[in-house]
Amino acid sequence: MQNFDYMTPTRLIFGKGVISKLPEVMSSFGKKILLTYGGGSIKKIGLYDKVKELLKDSEIYELPGIQPNPKYDPSVLDGVRICKEKNIDVILSVGGGSVLDCTKAIAAGAKYDGDPWDLISYKVKAKAALPIVDIITLAATGSEYDSGGVISRTETNDKIGYVDSLLYPAVSFLDPTYTFTVSKKQTAAGCADAMNHIMEQYFCEDSTLLNDGFMEAGLKSLMVNARKCLDNPEDYTARAEMMLDCTYGCNGIYALGNSASGWPCHGMEHALSAYYDITHGEGLAIITPRWMKHILSDKTVDRFVKYGVNVFGIDSNLDKFDIANKAIDETYKFFESIGIPMHLKDVGIDESRLGEMAHHVAENEGLENAWAPLNEQDILDIFKASL
Repeated sequence: MQNFDYMTPTRLIFGKGVISKLPEVMSSFGKKILLTYGGGSIKKIGLYDKVKELLKDSEIYELPGIQPNPKYDPSVLDGVRICKEKNIDVILSVGGGSVLDCTKAIAAGAKYDGDPWDLISYKVKAKAALPIVDIITLAATGSEYDSGGVISRTETNDKIGYVDSLLYPAVSFLDPTYTFTVSKKQTAAGCADAMNHIMEQYFCEDSTLLNDGFMEAGLKSLMVNARKCLDNPEDYTARAEMMLDCTYGCNGIYALGNSASGWPCHGMEHALSAYYDITHGEGLAIITPRWMKHILSDKTVDRFVKYGVNVFGIDSNLDKFDIANKAIDETYKFFESIGIPMHLKDVGIDESRLGEMAHHVAENEGLENAWAPLNEQDILDIFKASL
């Protein structure tokens, strides 16, 4: 077991109707609030009006229009500008993980005198950040319980995972009923995103029985409950369990003491969604089984055997490479069964920029140090296999 230094300062308030505690929570941070949100779905479900009513005694400024794969320009820059001009006390993120990721970058940038990209690109370490409260409306990223977010800079095709211990939300409100209206496409993509978060931690050199069991249960729970949510979007129990599965995803708790894996599928998918702005969870679902096939070897096979036997119930008496290949096939078939397009061409990506993207990943993601090291040619081969 590896050494670790672990802290989770975020308060989770989970369940139906918990938003009633919002005034009490927000009042502890101050009166001036920046409300961040996305394309307006929170207005359609009545959440926007509810938040405004609950916080009617506060001074609220708004940053709407934050996109999936949140953009440095304009969203982060606009948010930082508002925070500085209005002396914001606290940021309230209402929406999915992209809104919250953007909010985290804004929170750090608001306390920095230079270009916020200095922080996101790790040129400078943040010394302070505004407090963040969030109300999550999409089960996917786990940003509500971790210290990082992913920000895209369109002009350079960069998509960077920005992580800093200052960026943990102070409080996260998790009401599964707010996910009832999430589309089938986004429900499936959220499941794929969360599953990959687990798999990025599962496939590693050094692990424990405790962590393996936790992660295997998380994967099975996501697969069972995603199907239930797709069949009946208002199944509260399924939505609730799936939401908690996702919340645990990037917090580190799934893999305390495990060795690092390098998160290779995220490293590769960041290029896909930076260059083509595709849905992150769909990109991960497309890449993951191809990455699995590519790295299957004498070194990695035993890990795939454990995955196949404990997650999919594959007969442990079979040849170990048969088990591993069946496990990879089952992974592919599951993603396909919940409606995810499983080829890059299905999401608008052709072969024209694969080499450019592979080079970008090889130069920027450090995947030569992954559990199963990947060089530029490996990455290109995986991209080609995903077409």
